[in-house]
Amino acid sequence: MLSIKNLHASIDGKKILNGINLEVKPGEVHAIMGPNGSGKSTLASVLAGREIFNVTEGEILFHGKSIFDLNPEERAKEGLFLSFQYPIEIPGVSMVNFMRTAVNEHRKYQNLKPLSAQDFLKLMRDKKKLVDIDSRLTNRSVNEGFSGGEKKKNEIFQMAMLEPKLSILDETDSGLDIDALRVVANGVNKLKTKDNSTIVITHYQRLLDYIVPDVVHILYNGKIVKTGGKDLALVLEDKGYDWIKNGNY
Repeated sequence: MLSIKNLHASIDGKKILNGINLEVKPGEVHAIMGPNGSGKSTLASVLAGREIFNVTEGEILFHGKSIFDLNPEERAKEGLFLSFQYPIEIPGVSMVNFMRTAVNEHRKYQNLKPLSAQDFLKLMRDKKKLVDIDSRLTNRSVNEGFSGGEKKKNEIFQMAMLEPKLSILDETDSGLDIDALRVVANGVNKLKTKDNSTIVITHYQRLLDYIVPDVVHILYNGKIVKTGGKDLALVLEDKGYDWIKNGNY
């Protein structure tokens, strides 16, 4: 599904990614862990197409197709979804209108007919039930007045509505209490199929108690320096990032 080879990227002349290699197959959950400043969020941003980053070398193939020439909207329509660390508020834009526009734009890209109002509302009801989100949130403007946890729940709802092929969760556990974390993780788990994949970017092992990864990668100084199974996250939790900083890879 996703193939990253020797990816280098910088911002304002400062190198951040120094040769990322990563393969993600359909149905897999990959966790990327690492200390602050290691390049985790930069990798997510480069995948999503944020133009402030300059890719200087390497390739990214999504279903065998290079995505470098695609803008963020086109990448989203191809099936990439990025959950932000800090989702923004969009005052005055209702969740219903926001999601109906997004869903129908995706359908248009796939040469499908737009959903009628009735069909869209049925889809919305089904997805709200699936990810256990309160209607009080979906009946408001996008993220306006939401707590941090509510914003993260809302993003999982958006993910459910758009049904992406690859979801990138960039520190989605940041600022969540344990109850919100469970709701978000349960939503992610319910959306998992044999045909879609997820990349979970996190500092902490606790999220991986709820979203169990197939593969864990440790990112340090802009490179993936160690890859293993889910037990690698437990080792990292026990020994801390100094273990990596001291060259244990």
